[in-house]
Amino acid sequence: MKNVHRGSKFKPLPYLLLLPSLLILGMFVFFPFLRNIALSLTMTDVSGNIVKFVGFKNYARLFSDRTFLSSLEISFRFALMVGVPAFLLGFLLALAAAEQRRGSRIYETMYTMPLVTAAAPASVIWYMIFAPNAGLLNYLLGTSSMWLSDSKTAIWCVAAVTVWANLGMNVIFLLTGFRNVPQELMESSKIDGAGYFTRVWKIIIPMASPQIFFVVFYNIVTSFQTFAQVRLLTDGGPYYSTNILIFQIYKEAFYNSRFYSACAMSVVLFLIIFIITRIQFFFEKRGVHY
Repeated sequence: MKNVHRGSKFKPLPYLLLLPSLLILGMFVFFPFLRNIALSLTMTDVSGNIVKFVGFKNYARLFSDRTFLSSLEISFRFALMVGVPAFLLGFLLALAAAEQRRGSRIYETMYTMPLVTAAAPASVIWYMIFAPNAGLLNYLLGTSSMWLSDSKTAIWCVAAVTVWANLGMNVIFLLTGFRNVPQELMESSKIDGAGYFTRVWKIIIPMASPQIFFVVFYNIVTSFQTFAQVRLLTDGGPYYSTNILIFQIYKEAFYNSRFYSACAMSVVLFLIIFIITRIQFFFEKRGVHY
């Protein structure tokens, strides 16, 4: 049999087409990532220039730092406070919108509006809602609570805004999964006497498991990356109650000029997200039906 590859010429066009994307990824993704790892193993001055190599001493120092450990704990609690309600709310709204009815496009658009709203202006609007004197929330409840200045409620306020911000993406993916369920299967289950909740549990959830699985881990990962809401609503306070890890990284770099410490924290955050992603892939093969 004649070798089909014999005499074939090298075609540079595909590589030339990929070159702009590879250059951009190299400049803005891969090079900063590798430099971040390198800086985490050194001591730097206030301008971020390398002074000396210290190896893993920065990491050892981190795990003896109470502020870092506290921000790590707050980050995991915040992930639960965002992940669970964001998924449940998105699930219920997508389930309600799954059956297309007259005028359904209107509330589908309303559900997904947070997706097209930038984090900065949205946070400013929510700041006005939580305001102690002229805030809408206090007006509706007839109270004068300091929602963002109380360490017990501030973290819940930031979590609520983050849930609202994630709602559009959750509804889009879950609604897509729910509407991909074959209608013939739903009709036959009705004929067999299956109730609404039985159809949801036995048919819709298994058939939409890829989207459900993605949304669960999407909310967890984005909660670790929440920055704008914390920066604009609470600035990490009061009393460090909303000082999640990504905001602590920002403060170490731009408030304290300890770039080596911020880089080490960034690597820790990367490892956390990487482990969460690996857990996602591990359970995907066992709990997702394609």
